[in-house]
Parts: sequence; C-alpha cells; structure tokens
Amino acid sequence: MKDSSLAHSVWDCAYHIVWIPKYRRKTLYGANKRRVREVIQTLVDRMNGIEIVEGTVCSDHIHLCMRIAPKLSVSSVVGYLKGKSALMLQDALPECRRTREREKSFWARGYYVNTVGTNEATIKDYIRRQETDDRRSK
Repeated sequence: MKDSSLAHSVWDCAYHIVWIPKYRRKTLYGANKRRVREVIQTLVDRMNGIEIVEGTVCSDHIHLCMRIAPKLSVSSVVGYLKGKSALMLQDALPECRRTREREKSFWARGYYVNTVGTNEATIKDYIRRQETDDRRSK
C-alpha cells in the first residue's frame, strides 16, 4: 500500500474513473489516442495532489485509476480533466471540433467513479485488459 501524507493526515485514496466522448463517438484511436494520453498526463502533472496509477484510452471511453488527495473532491478533479482536455483536444485535433464554433462539448456530461479500496490489483488488471477486450469486441 502506498500512503501519502499531508500536513496532518496520511492517506491512500484511489478511485476508478471512466468517462466517454459525447454521443460515445469512436474518435479516440491512432494519433488521437496518443494526443489524449499526452493531454491528460499534462493536466495531471499541473495539479498537485493527484496521480495516475493506471490508465487506458479506448476508442470510445477512458479508464483511469487515480490517487486523489482528500483535500480535493473527485468531481472537481474530473471536471478539471474533462473541461481542460476538451479545450486542448479541440484546438489540437480539428476533426474533433463540433459544427458550432461556440459549442465546446467534447466529453459526455457524466462519468463513472468507484473507490478502489483493497482490490487495487484487480482494478489495475481490469484497466490493462480494456484495450484488448475492446479490440476483440469489434
């Protein structure tokens, strides 16, 4: 178990987070997939108190296992990642832009989150298998 600490607490808060592009479009492949990984990693590096444990980008969804400090809410972290990445991806990938210029929605509104707890190895293995399972289902 990897414990982190703040001024007056020791913590290990890991979450399994999944979100999808708007209308579940299958746009996250090839160069787009690499760009999405880079953008998300850049955003995580900019923010203190969060760390990606495991992650994968599938053609129509993203899986992340993240450690998030208790001083941050999961919803604020996911909102930050989805909001900033949508703007960055639409600037970098013109084919991902919506038809109306002022509409900047790239990701669907919701997301899935689950606490990892003691089954972190199982969750990490599940996330690693997503890419191969995604290929088989096509």
